Amino acid sequence: MSSQTTLRDSAALRWTALLLLALAMFCSYIFMDILSPIKDLMQSTRGWDSTAFGTMQGSETFLNVFVFFLIFAGIILDKMGVRFTALLSGAVMLVGATVNWYAVTEGFAGSALDIWFTNNLNYIPGFDEIGVSPFYEGMPSSAKLSAVGFMIFGCGVEMAGITVSRGIVKWFKGREMALAMGSEMALARLGVATCMIFSPMFATLGGKVDVSRSVAFGVLLLLIAFIMFIVYFFMDRKLDLQTGEAEEKDEPFKISDLGAILSSGGFWLVALLCVLYYSAIFPFQKYAVNMLQCNLTFTEVPEDSFWAGNTVTVLQYIIMLVAAGTAFASNFARRTLKFPLLLLAIVGLVAFCYMGYMRQSAATVFSVFPLLAVGITPILGSYVDHKGKAATMLILGSILLIACHLTFAFVLPAFKGNAVGGVIVAYATILVLGASFSLVPASLWPSVPKLVDAKIIGSAYALIFWIQNIGLWLFPLLIGKVLDASNPGVTDPLQYDYTNPLLMLAALGVAAFIIGLILKVVDRKKHIGLELPNIVD
Repeated sequence: MSSQTTLRDSAALRWTALLLLALAMFCSYIFMDILSPIKDLMQSTRGWDSTAFGTMQGSETFLNVFVFFLIFAGIILDKMGVRFTALLSGAVMLVGATVNWYAVTEGFAGSALDIWFTNNLNYIPGFDEIGVSPFYEGMPSSAKLSAVGFMIFGCGVEMAGITVSRGIVKWFKGREMALAMGSEMALARLGVATCMIFSPMFATLGGKVDVSRSVAFGVLLLLIAFIMFIVYFFMDRKLDLQTGEAEEKDEPFKISDLGAILSSGGFWLVALLCVLYYSAIFPFQKYAVNMLQCNLTFTEVPEDSFWAGNTVTVLQYIIMLVAAGTAFASNFARRTLKFPLLLLAIVGLVAFCYMGYMRQSAATVFSVFPLLAVGITPILGSYVDHKGKAATMLILGSILLIACHLTFAFVLPAFKGNAVGGVIVAYATILVLGASFSLVPASLWPSVPKLVDAKIIGSAYALIFWIQNIGLWLFPLLIGKVLDASNPGVTDPLQYDYTNPLLMLAALGVAAFIIGLILKVVDRKKHIGLELPNIVD
């Protein structure tokens, strides 16, 4: 390697760095939704109704929003750099996840801590008055402690999110940045499918229900994520030694720099788009499995059947990886290999969907969510890198978002009783929803460096994530409250009517569509460059 060549000049090495960051986020995404596919079990074994479940799930972002932790995280990132912040985020995630795990174990039930949480945190001065408290009287103690752990985890995972975005900018600026960010998010979202497939399996392993096993699985993966960050630490340090760059020491962060961010109209539009998109997706994921359970007709699979065993779970996951891997690789393959890879991906997708149907499991049906996204993300990323049109992509994503939530609200319930037709509608809608979400990382996140100075990009991402976290805190809570209010007297978690929550999420898509149109006009008038390519030939 010559003196003028650095690690990021090597495609193999910069993509290796991306892989380390993506794998860490893959593991964190698994834990983020580890309880989502077993919402019904949390209700039957721990007494969590929809309000308790939604309050706990929304707690992930509570400290980020109301204690402004994400703002501090951005300052830490700009002050200390990617390496330090990556390790810190990994450690915080691990601590929070461990607390979350203990909360749902049998060991917690009946303990002194259980009694303390039952008798306390029923009234939080200030927060209760404005209706944003993460705890309430009557909330199960396990849900309270789980919420505490999820708050800590949420600080770590959101810090990791801005750190990974900053790391990608560092390694890919002037190169295939949109492709890199889209690919990172596509791989990370495979964590959703992993969670949906394995969380129910661990919870019911051996025929005995124990939800703590699912959470323990997530904790183990977060340990792996921490190791990924350690490996990245040494790669990134070597890069800085080669380039002579010292992270944020030449131009230290100043509080006054925040004014430059906040005064940017384009920044606020991008931030609003972010909160609308993510609020319509992530909170939905936490309820999606239960929504499918309520709208699809499933029959019980005999215990001695192949489709009821754990072997088919592992086999289905392997098929998912093959389908995702071949779909992704087909974008980079030579013409002679492109068609065979695409064919293998399609066959794998069909087989995956068939196995999900035969297993008669809503969780395995929803696990198809990221698969189409993985295949098209490189196409979208490459297009934005070379052709631009990021603002246009965001508008298209909002249209698909609206269509999907309205389909879940009105079309899917019409197929209840039609076992095959309902599953087909569900699969098609879930795939399109995943595809719509792929438009976001490929177009939104690479737009941020065009809006702010490079030395404060960490703080810019932090502010966007903070605004995003307001929605991620609010909407799981709102969905739970609206769900309970829309289903008075319903105690069976498989009999809920999800129409009203889904209409609420569709409204977010409408708002995103309007903001996207405004952003496109502003970009044209102020020449921000959002519609321009990232790579100038």
